[in-house]
Amino acid sequence: MGMSEARTTLNLRAGEWVEVRSAEEIFATLDEKGALDALPFMPEMLKYCGKRFSVFKRAHKTCDTIEKTGLRRMKNTVHLEGLRCDGEQHGGCQALCLMFWKEAWLKRVQAGKEEEAASRSAAETAGPIFENLMRTTRTPCEGEMAGQERYVCQVTELLKASSPLSWWDPRQFVSDLWSRNVGLTRFLRGVLIYTFNVIQHYRQGSTYPFNYAGQQTGKTPSEKIGIQAGEVVQIKSRDEILETLNKNYKNRGLWFDVEMVKFCGGKYRVIRRVEKIINEKTGQMMPIPGDCLMLDGVVCEADYHLFCPRSIYPYWREIWVKRTK
Repeated sequence: MGMSEARTTLNLRAGEWVEVRSAEEIFATLDEKGALDALPFMPEMLKYCGKRFSVFKRAHKTCDTIEKTGLRRMKNTVHLEGLRCDGEQHGGCQALCLMFWKEAWLKRVQAGKEEEAASRSAAETAGPIFENLMRTTRTPCEGEMAGQERYVCQVTELLKASSPLSWWDPRQFVSDLWSRNVGLTRFLRGVLIYTFNVIQHYRQGSTYPFNYAGQQTGKTPSEKIGIQAGEVVQIKSRDEILETLNKNYKNRGLWFDVEMVKFCGGKYRVIRRVEKIINEKTGQMMPIPGDCLMLDGVVCEADYHLFCPRSIYPYWREIWVKRTK
């Protein structure tokens, strides 16, 4: 595939159907680092080649979870429905990040159209490509960490694959609505709340939906009750959780984000206990010694962060939930 074809813009919108191109077609778009426009195509994505999915959201922007600078602009990229990285080729990272897909790796298809049977299995067609991609998942560390390896994934390279985006840039709002990422009512509510919170931040006033900060000083409390994957738990109320936080809304270093408030009081199944994730800034595998739970269907919907489509799973302390009877 020529580079001009590889950079073709499909202008995909949420709800459209696409087929992931073959491993050979995708590999032809990648540079020596296994990336297109600095966004890696990860070996975990190969299993989806030749299969069809609906577009979940257009990834025209994303949040900066590395340097915490705010929003970042992305081009010709989407998220596909339900496709999250299982971390299998990245040391078993348990973050379950929603994958980014360049439009050059996809092609439009009609919804409901029968798929053609593949003539060769994914293992047969993608074996050498898999080996090449595996070489790009790790790179030697430099400086104080020389001699060690760092993992490379889409999230660790996100700053390179995106550019700064001002929160007031009107083009992002046009894209939010045009792409069908956000409905009009939710859009208007979100923009008004965000504007209010920005003003309150500069006035040093209370922001919505928090009306006061955590009150804990010193070491914040913990409660380990041994909740396991598959159990159903009920999230405690917002006020009960705020009682476990310090003034920075953290409990033992884990942030209780404003996007988590809407789930308070609800009952959800535990997907897993999160014990290790890749540090997005350093690329090092980071063990999580404390109790961190991931709950089914509980993802960041960015209602208070200008509709970032990334749908990250937040982590929950055991002290923030309780077993259901």
